[in-house]
Amino acid sequence: MKKILLFTAVVGLVALSSCDLDINDNPNFPSPNDVTVDLMFPSVENFVADAVGDQMFNYAGFFSQYFEQMPEANQYNDIAELHLDEGSNLFDRCYRNLYAGALQDIEDILSRDDNTSDIFACKVIRAYAFQLLVDNLDQAPYTEALQGSANSQPKWDLGKDIFAGILQELDEAESNLSGQVMGLTDPMLNKNMDQWKGFANALRLRIYVRMIAAGVDAAGYQSKAVALVKANKFFTGDITWDVYSNSEGQYNPWYQANYKRLAANIVAAYPIVSYYKTTNDPRIAYAIAPNEDAGEYVGQIPGGKVPTKTWNGDWKNKDVSAIKGAPALFMPIYLFTQSELQFLIAEIQLKYGNNASAAKEAYEAAVKADFASRGVAGADAFLAGNLVNWDKASDKAKLIGMQKWAALFYRNHMEAWSEIRRTDIPATSAKSGKDIFTDPTVYTAGDMIVPATNHIEAGGLCKRVPYPQNARQLNVNTPPAKLLSDRVFWDAK
Repeated sequence: MKKILLFTAVVGLVALSSCDLDINDNPNFPSPNDVTVDLMFPSVENFVADAVGDQMFNYAGFFSQYFEQMPEANQYNDIAELHLDEGSNLFDRCYRNLYAGALQDIEDILSRDDNTSDIFACKVIRAYAFQLLVDNLDQAPYTEALQGSANSQPKWDLGKDIFAGILQELDEAESNLSGQVMGLTDPMLNKNMDQWKGFANALRLRIYVRMIAAGVDAAGYQSKAVALVKANKFFTGDITWDVYSNSEGQYNPWYQANYKRLAANIVAAYPIVSYYKTTNDPRIAYAIAPNEDAGEYVGQIPGGKVPTKTWNGDWKNKDVSAIKGAPALFMPIYLFTQSELQFLIAEIQLKYGNNASAAKEAYEAAVKADFASRGVAGADAFLAGNLVNWDKASDKAKLIGMQKWAALFYRNHMEAWSEIRRTDIPATSAKSGKDIFTDPTVYTAGDMIVPATNHIEAGGLCKRVPYPQNARQLNVNTPPAKLLSDRVFWDAK
């Protein structure tokens, strides 16, 4: 009951927030100043979580090659086949909700609240929102953003400058903490400042490794990452937005969109199915169903809906493994999992800390944390397997990356897509989808597959999303249009 009441309150706060409604002082609605700052913060958390757990969860699920379009359905053909441009409006809702929702409400809170703990929590969420914007778009309005009518045409800043800016904001806000108890209503972390500080440190790690990948003061950020890991002041558990319940209208938003409002459209992609099967991973059963035809786990070739019917004239829904909706029914939205954090620590210890034993410890903790979050038994036995055992791995950095990809499935698909781009793990297969479908022995399990039907002009995988059409229409400073093959700044390879 508590979760139901909380979610109802959050929905109401979103409706009352100053971000989306032009109420023109209608007496039937409160003005922004009538909504006290303590009641605005849940809507901020909700806007950010919804972007991660609904729209990004969906399209990044395709880009990470967890999801594919069901053979006899059509909802996500354009995403599966990378047939996207600014007119597709792929990112428009996220862009609007992050800027006009979360970030604008944060500006309002900061203008009226001098509680240093409140300010710090706002800065952490602000940093998270801008990280999402950069990871999707590369550039975004930052230094001139959120000024309203004072500057309706803000410039777009470079991603590296935005990252440097939000890191500085985090440092300044944390240095100003004075021991005050949070006054903001905080459904996400329940006003626990140790958790907020741990969340901020984990965000720093995410951003540090991206700056390192881009070659932006790589040595400096490596030192910072090592020092942060050594201090070991991170959050416990997972950082989640956990307000959903098994009640009509209160389901997880991605579940609501894909299993209540739409007919089932999503099946499992070939790479994740093949990797789970090859490594004998019991997590395969968590959100992937055996196919109806033979009771086997079978993934769909990315972008393969149309050509597969040519390669196999009788290819239907029954031939491939559906994605189970039930685990997402009232699943929380995962903003940062303990598993992801431990994988980051393992990478930093291995690459920059020169501490292989600590890297192993973090790697195994990451896998076990993901098993535990899903309620799947057998983590110890799984880690003893030849293909995932730390001591038997010849390329430990690749092992970390592959298992991170496996663990982010049905957790945080946006982060999975970003990590694929940053690390090139999983690698991209040199074989075509048709080659792999015809002869699976030519394929290395888990490798990304260039979509069999692919509308990217330069070919390959999706490296960014298009600029939002509403930004193009409203801001003359929006940069020239980009191709899906154009990389964000930290995707330097």
